[in-house]
Formats: sequence, structure tokens, C-alpha cells
Amino acid sequence: MAFRSVNPATGETVFQQPAWDEAALDAALQEVAQVTPAWMETPIQRRTKLMARAGEVLRGRRDELARLITEEMGKLYKEAQAEVEKCAWVCEFYAQEGPGFLADEVRESDAGRSLVAFQPLGTVLAVMPWNFPLWQVFRFAAPALVAGNTGVLKHASNVPRCALAIESVFREAGFPDGVFRTLMIRADQVARVIDDPRVHAVTLTGSEPAGRRVAAEAGAQIKKTVLELGGSDAFVVLDDADLDLAVQEGVASRFLNAGQSCIAAKRFILVEAVAEAFLERFKAAVEALRPGDPMDPDTTLAPMARKDLRAELHEQVTRSIDQGAVPLTGCRPLSRPGIFYAPSILDRVGPGMAAYEEELFGPVAIVIRARDEDDALRIANDSRFGLGGSVWTRDATRGEAFARRMACGCAFVNGMVKSDPRLPFGGIKVSGYGRELAREGIREFVNVKTLWIR
Repeated sequence: MAFRSVNPATGETVFQQPAWDEAALDAALQEVAQVTPAWMETPIQRRTKLMARAGEVLRGRRDELARLITEEMGKLYKEAQAEVEKCAWVCEFYAQEGPGFLADEVRESDAGRSLVAFQPLGTVLAVMPWNFPLWQVFRFAAPALVAGNTGVLKHASNVPRCALAIESVFREAGFPDGVFRTLMIRADQVARVIDDPRVHAVTLTGSEPAGRRVAAEAGAQIKKTVLELGGSDAFVVLDDADLDLAVQEGVASRFLNAGQSCIAAKRFILVEAVAEAFLERFKAAVEALRPGDPMDPDTTLAPMARKDLRAELHEQVTRSIDQGAVPLTGCRPLSRPGIFYAPSILDRVGPGMAAYEEELFGPVAIVIRARDEDDALRIANDSRFGLGGSVWTRDATRGEAFARRMACGCAFVNGMVKSDPRLPFGGIKVSGYGRELAREGIREFVNVKTLWIR
């Protein structure tokens, strides 16, 4: 089956469905194409009213949708509830702020009157991952639809019920039929959708290889893209850091969602002066994590989403140990029902090792020792990735100066990297390009049009 939902905590298959054939795909694209001109002309006050209603629907269905997330990809139920709440927040944010973000801007020129208008492009294809199956979609859909675009979704094959539920939220909120459609298609059908003249832009959150393929296909058609790809975020602990705070937030950042997050803290870069003290506390906190039923409120470590992902992670860990990394704790699959991997720490990681060069997408923290602050900055920037990063110090001025020099799209001082509807989000280098969220996000998929009037 092209779409198969397996509960990672139990191994039970809970849903499966074949992919659409060409006729079904064409019918969906035609439905969207027919409604797109009218939606583009719909007053923004109407579009924002519907988006605010979508937020209400999400809050009303929070527990149902959270359970669906947990059953399909294994996230802790309490984390899934928070994800649904965040989706409601982004809908409400753009319902309130969208008109201001898209208002005409008067500019000085040699015209009698000149201004910049922000107009929709048409239909945006979103290719989305499984790790935050609702949030990744709504953070694209809320601004895109408020801007007057329509949307079509190709979701990950292991979260089909989440994909269908998202469409149902917009339908329940009162959006016209066809403004948002979930396409039940295989990965090898994506290029055909990108090439279709009824699709005008593409956004992808996913792996670097997937991003390269989508960007190449869209580039051949000269269609706008936004890519949010992998990350290997630095978590830099300086010699004056509050170690208790850094440990607490470090554990949360690395092991949230079983470590399956592009903005998780992946590289713990510790200045030697505090490395041992940090690791003593960090190791104890990591070993205290409790794997188990993600629906149980006492569980603190979720299963991984798929067996192949766990196998890939363990291969990277094993290869790193063979290359000289030191396993401090964990570093093995757990022998228990479900797709669990022990919460793990790899110490003494260095250049050339798999854990240094690659993204580890799971509950494994890697530790890199730095001589001093300058060395820590060099290591933080010695990465192909450039999504996020954080620095920990009691001196906020020192932290800001360090954060400004980090080569990434978002840098946090004394806080774990996270996305927020009020702030632009995205990366540089092989972590992608373009921005989501805030004003910058809603303006990615619009025609920034100059109007010059004598």
C-alpha cells in the first residue's frame, strides 16, 4: 500500500490506502484550479474570518487530532496536544495580522503615486514530513491561504489519516471546496504535480535529497520554492553558563519528539572549563528519561516513527563509535515492544565522524569539546547545515554577540530553538532557503508588485 499507518508504540497497522490514480489526481487539481480565481478575489476580511474559524475547529478537536498524531507517528500525547494548540495559534495569528502584512505600501518615486501591492500567486504545492504532521502543514497553509493562494498537500506516506484530517479542518471551518486539498499520491508522482501548469509554487519541509529534487524540478519550470531541510543545530555551553538551566533545556530540546526534529539540539559544544560538570548532570537527566506508551502522561521518551529510521540512526551511531566517538549512555535499540531507541549520548565526537558530519535524527546527543569561546564558535559554524543554534551564558550581551556570529537562520540565547508565528523561521546552507511564519513567511508566495501612477 502507498499509504500505511503503523502505530510505532505497538507495531499495529491502523490504516492503509492505495495511492490515487492519474484520473483522481487530475480531478483534484482541476477542482482547485476552478476555485483559485474566486479565492484570489475573495476579500481578505473573509479569508481571515475563515482562518480564525479554522483555529476554533482545531481547538475544539484538539484531543481527537492529538490522539491521531500519536497513533500515526508516536509522539507523546501531551506533545501532540501542544502541536494542535500551536496550529490553532498560527491560524489565529494570521487571521489577525494578515491584513497588515499584506497592506499596500506607499513608496516615494518620480510618479504622482507609487506603491507596492502583495498579490497571491495561485496554487501552492506543499510536500510535508511526518514528524510534526499538523504543524508543518498549518504553518504553510495559514499564511498561504490568507494571502489568497489555494493549497494542495502531498503528505508523508506514514501519516495518511493526519493528512486527511487537515483537509477536514478547513472544510469544517467553511472554506470553499477546493481551496485546500490533500493529494493521496506517491512520492514519484510529485514531479508530475510540480510540472502541472495549474500549480504555481512549491514549499517543502524534509530531507536534503528531497529538497534537491524538488528544487530542481521546480527550477526547470521556473516556479518559486521555499525549502526547510535538515539541521544539525549547535547547543553551545560557555564557561559562565547556568548549567542547571542548560541541562534542563538541553534534554528538552534534544529528546522532544524522540529527537526527531530538524531544530533539535544535536551538537552539544561544551567549553572545556564546564564540560565535565555539564556532562555529569546531563547524563543523569538523560538516563532518567522514561520510554513507554506515548499515551501515558508519565512517559517522557516516545518511540521513533519507523523501524527503518531507527536502523539508520543506529548505523550512524555504530559507525561513529568505530571512528572513535565514546558512548556515554544508551547507543542501542531497546528490546521492548515498539520502535524505541535508548536515550543516548556520544562524547568525544570530532571531524570526519558520522555524528559530526551528518544529521542524527533521533534520541542521540553528540558532544564536541571546545577549548574556549572562539573554538566553540568555529565548531558551531563548521557544518554543512545552518538551520538554528543556541548559546548558553549568564551574560546576555556576550550571548547576543556570539549568536550574531553563528551561521544559521535563527539563533537563541539561553533558550531552546523553536518556531514562533511571530518570528521568521528558516535556514541557510543545505538547511534550505526562504522563510516561513511572521511577515516574511506570508510574503514568500505573493507577487510583490510595483504600481507606478502618473
